[in-house]
Amino acid sequence: MEEMNVFTGKTVDEAIDAGLAMLGITREEAEIVVLEEGKKKLFGSVKAKVKVEKRASDAKRAADFIDGLMEILKLSAVSEIQESGDNIVIDIKTTDSAKVIGKRGDVLDAIQCIAGAVANIGRNEYKKVVVDCENYRSQREETLKELAEKLAKKAVEKGRKMTLEPMNPYERRIIHSALANNTEVKTVSEGKEPNRYIAVIPNNAKPYDKGIRYGEKKPFGARNDNRRREVRGEKNFDRRAGRGGRPTGGNGGAKRGKKEIYFGTFLGNSGAKEE
Repeated sequence: MEEMNVFTGKTVDEAIDAGLAMLGITREEAEIVVLEEGKKKLFGSVKAKVKVEKRASDAKRAADFIDGLMEILKLSAVSEIQESGDNIVIDIKTTDSAKVIGKRGDVLDAIQCIAGAVANIGRNEYKKVVVDCENYRSQREETLKELAEKLAKKAVEKGRKMTLEPMNPYERRIIHSALANNTEVKTVSEGKEPNRYIAVIPNNAKPYDKGIRYGEKKPFGARNDNRRREVRGEKNFDRRAGRGGRPTGGNGGAKRGKKEIYFGTFLGNSGAKEE
């Protein structure tokens, strides 16, 4: 019984040509393995033998890689390919999408990164590969767009720069694009990979503003602590003052009623001596 896609000829080239003609493909579309080179013997000759198969497409290679990875991870899944020009979309159908997607898509992003490398093996021009699962990409995009609008509104209301948590380049592009036509704010990327993040800066931001992280809250009671510190300072001044209105110790040269300016947040009594 002859092996499938195995062809023979007097020479290797003749055997390859026979295989290409039978499959109706060109050499560029074929994967060729030489099984035996033809040679002449004292009596007769041995024919060349080659195996010729149609080369898997870039998308098929990437999908096969993903299917193999799912088997290693012991996940029941199958990959579906949607190819359009230089763009490849591979949708993973699975009963355990949470494990495939991961926290905020980190597992899905890792699969996409490696699948893109597999699809572009031997190519001079890069093909974009998008790996999706349970329509996660489009849902995440809508979430980020809503977050961008909400953050821009909050930045304008507070007059302060607001920053988001670190994101990958794809998600940062969504935020930039969502606020590109907003006339009240501008967006910039700051930090270094993999902790690069987006800052939303309102046009009315104060020049000395260092910004706050979105969702960040001030320490509980910070404002009251500052107020208590100011009040305690006034009482101490009064306690040190004599009947003539002059302080009896401490900062002897200070004038009564002089206002002190504090920067930062008072975090309680640390035991340090107050100036």
